[in-house]
Amino acid sequence: MIPDETLRRMVDELTDVRGVVGVVLGGSRARGDALPTSDVDLGVYYEGTPDTAGLSRLASRWSGRDVMVGEPGSWGQWVDAGGWLEVDGTAVDWILRDVDRVAAQTDRARRGEFAFHAQAGHPLGFLDVSYAGELATGVVLADPSGRLASLRTGVTAYPRALRDALVGALWEADFLLGAAGKGAKRADTTYVSLALARALLLCAHALHADAGRWVTNEKGLVPAVATLPRAPAGFSRDAAQALGSLGATEESLAATIEAATRLVARTRAVLGEH
Repeated sequence: MIPDETLRRMVDELTDVRGVVGVVLGGSRARGDALPTSDVDLGVYYEGTPDTAGLSRLASRWSGRDVMVGEPGSWGQWVDAGGWLEVDGTAVDWILRDVDRVAAQTDRARRGEFAFHAQAGHPLGFLDVSYAGELATGVVLADPSGRLASLRTGVTAYPRALRDALVGALWEADFLLGAAGKGAKRADTTYVSLALARALLLCAHALHADAGRWVTNEKGLVPAVATLPRAPAGFSRDAAQALGSLGATEESLAATIEAATRLVARTRAVLGEH
């Protein structure tokens, strides 16, 4: 594990790079549940055009090997770019974040607007307002101008409008259940699995929003429902059992769809949706 003093020096050097306006610690280390082997996730917030050449030189010096920090957008429209370092045997990820885009998404979150966007590594899609969630749940390590603190103030408390919007989005789960039924008649296991997984992930998003918990990635989202104070009993277990026993026949797929339908209905009951 990287000592705090080492991390502090890295952060200080990052903020000396042109365009960098702040650094935020995210992931398990920000949550306080990191293991000694856990990565260090650093959001590197920039304004305008960042000096990626300068960031690459800095990353290479810290890693002791050549590290390329990508240009904004080179990792995809929403993940943006960054670099992968290894420092004293610990993986350190620098993730670039355009502070103006973050500001736009914090505004959308407060208005109850969101969307999922196609992005490599995100099967459900990248939730655009997770930019606000990253800032709300992370630990601000550097913020010379105070801009990150200002943006964070507006989303530290989970916006009620966003909660209502994500709960309202459960209509799509019902739509997907119907679509899955059509796939089952063709014994199309792949299509049914995609439809049901998306439906249950939408339920998980709604339940987390109801609990006022920011979501920044769909990984671990369904299992984490078990930690929520108000959720259908056994949701995580039953979702795993349903998706783990899809089968490849119309009959087995139909049975799985019935199990998923019950989970969606129980989610609606808990949330007061009909």
